[in-house]
Amino acid sequence: MTALQVIWFILIGVLLIVYSILDGFDLGVGFWSLFTKKDEEKRILMNSVGPVWDGNEVWLLTGGGAIFAAFPHVYATVFSGFYLALMLVLFSLIFRAVSLEYRSKKESTSWRSGWDFAFGLGSTLPALLFGVALGNILRGLPLDSQMNFTGNFFTLLNPYALIIGLTGFSMLLTHGAIWILLKSNGELAEKAKGWANTSWLAYLILFILASLFTFIGKSERMANFGSSIILWIIPLLALVFIIGTKIFLSRENFGKAFTFSSLSILSLWGIVGASIFPNIVPALDDASKSLTIMNASSSQLTLTVMLIMAIIGVPIVLIYTIWAYKKFWEPLTLGEGGY
Repeated sequence: MTALQVIWFILIGVLLIVYSILDGFDLGVGFWSLFTKKDEEKRILMNSVGPVWDGNEVWLLTGGGAIFAAFPHVYATVFSGFYLALMLVLFSLIFRAVSLEYRSKKESTSWRSGWDFAFGLGSTLPALLFGVALGNILRGLPLDSQMNFTGNFFTLLNPYALIIGLTGFSMLLTHGAIWILLKSNGELAEKAKGWANTSWLAYLILFILASLFTFIGKSERMANFGSSIILWIIPLLALVFIIGTKIFLSRENFGKAFTFSSLSILSLWGIVGASIFPNIVPALDDASKSLTIMNASSSQLTLTVMLIMAIIGVPIVLIYTIWAYKKFWEPLTLGEGGY
């Protein structure tokens, strides 16, 4: 194990965390758009993510590219094993993007309704499937000695992965509802309060269930926690952040609620990283077949060149992201054409 391999494990984790926090509320907003019928409210929900959704997805592309460059065996195994699910995610994200651009091109009610449904469904499927995919990583994938996935699509639909998927789904729904509270007022904000409270309760219950399932049924994921007691701080912080989200929701301090929701996402990813390290893709039945940061990484030269590129490129994306959010942070007021 080299320092560069560890650095890239952490860096890819950071990219996935930022994506989950930023595009996570986009996906949550899209889901909740299915629960309102008023055209004005749908416009507010779409416009609340309109200036930032494409920048948010840059972090997903960057994370995928980083996996491809730093751990090509992981990229090959996961993308082939999750092929059908990833195609569903890809087409969902495409339809979501197109709906944001095309919804207001015509005054037709049927036209807008069709794109509204595409926006909602195109947000819902990725929010759920990303979590199910992560659940399968935590569970372990059936792999052969050549690092090939030996299961099928239905192998991925196992109870443990579905519990993890629903936990992630409720997490993003809570995050999205809080974003709506930050960007709206009046009747829509009242609806969003109900959405946030309902999804938060599901988030808390599913987090506890997922923790119990992992502790009881996937004891191998607790090995690092057993060898380093300090790692228990991460799940404790996750619980604190989840409860803190509810406290600030109740106080109607939605800015802090969003911050605590974001921190809960960060801490859940911390649990994932601590659970699987030094594996990236654990094998289901034979630990010796697992893809680790040692046997799945690129050469040291490739990791070095990529790190230099990341040091240059990531701050540029980060600066743009901060600027965009600062520019469009205020609550949304609809004009004739949008903002």
